[in-house]
Amino acid sequence: MTSVVPSGQINNVDKIPTEQKSAFYSFLKSLASFTGDLSAVTCPAFLLAPESLIEYSEYWAAQPELFAAIPEPDSEVERLLAFIKWFISYLNAAYRRRVPKGQWEKKPYNPVLGEQWFMNWEDVDGCGETEVLCEQVSHHPPVTGFYIKNDKAGVVLNGHSGQKTRISSATLVCDQTGREVMTLKTHNNEKYLFTSPSLTVRGIWYAAPYVELIGTTYIQASTGYYASIEYSSRGWISGEKNHFKCLVRKNTDHKDYLYKIEGQWSGKSTITDYKTKVSKPFLDINILKAAAAKVKPLEKMGEMETRRIWQKVSEAIRANDTALAAKEKSIIENKKRAEKKEREEEGVPWEPVYFKWVEEEPDVAKLQKMLSKVAKYKGDPNPNGNWVFRKELEQSNK
Repeated sequence: MTSVVPSGQINNVDKIPTEQKSAFYSFLKSLASFTGDLSAVTCPAFLLAPESLIEYSEYWAAQPELFAAIPEPDSEVERLLAFIKWFISYLNAAYRRRVPKGQWEKKPYNPVLGEQWFMNWEDVDGCGETEVLCEQVSHHPPVTGFYIKNDKAGVVLNGHSGQKTRISSATLVCDQTGREVMTLKTHNNEKYLFTSPSLTVRGIWYAAPYVELIGTTYIQASTGYYASIEYSSRGWISGEKNHFKCLVRKNTDHKDYLYKIEGQWSGKSTITDYKTKVSKPFLDINILKAAAAKVKPLEKMGEMETRRIWQKVSEAIRANDTALAAKEKSIIENKKRAEKKEREEEGVPWEPVYFKWVEEEPDVAKLQKMLSKVAKYKGDPNPNGNWVFRKELEQSNK
């Protein structure tokens, strides 16, 4: 490439396998001229990670001790603060710790329709095991339904996440859509609705992508408290990377600030009480323990489980055989296209195994209404809908 590499930007173009360079430059050319949702653009095997995007939902509970600790405080506002602490730990697990040190961000596979992922996070400090269940409920646009629970703590997270990817000023921007609802069963089913940040993916032109968070996350509690988390990339505002600022308020008086939490979602943060003006440490990501993941052996996985579906592609990527990886990936994609065509010809609609779409989900609708009165958040086209875990839906209808 002939363009000047920005200061501090890693350039891996020379490391691209010879047989993949043509595909890489074609990929860049398609990005430069593409309009609309980029999820349909094929990524060269050199830039692929040996795992599916569906596995990324496990990071919601990558700090199970913080996930399980949310119900512990007696105070409603203190539980919201515990929720925020968990959420910040999730950001670090999902967008920093997930990428091995010294490596760069790679694109996961776009999950096929009906793809599944099951795993558990082991107990940390007596918090109990945390179960994760995910299913791909839509392929284009990509949407993952997930259900995460810790029975010992009585915490359940049910929601869906999707991505709308576009090019803006030569930067890839991923707007994360969806709805996520947490339930604290030990507090009369107290609820929290929240949204995800947008992402920018920089460095693609130099084959060394990395992620930065932008935009705003909103958290609405059924108790009448809410929070907004603003992200700034590249230290443009704060002078530090991965900066965030969170404000906690009441729905009844959104100009009355209770707390400000500020710092790095990948490092240390502090909390300031607006009434006393006293600041103290809030969270230090670097001292958190990493939980062990429990995943059943590959030979015991079902045919729709993600590591069985992508096994040959992942093996080829790990062996640095990009040609074989591209071949095996095409086999999977062509098979799924054929299955879709067959369903359409037979007029048979596809249905998820574990999730059901509810257009007007009562908890989402109630919390969304509360949030809309204090925040200018447009959300996605279905603001009151959610992909609900079928067993939970069956129990609530009894």
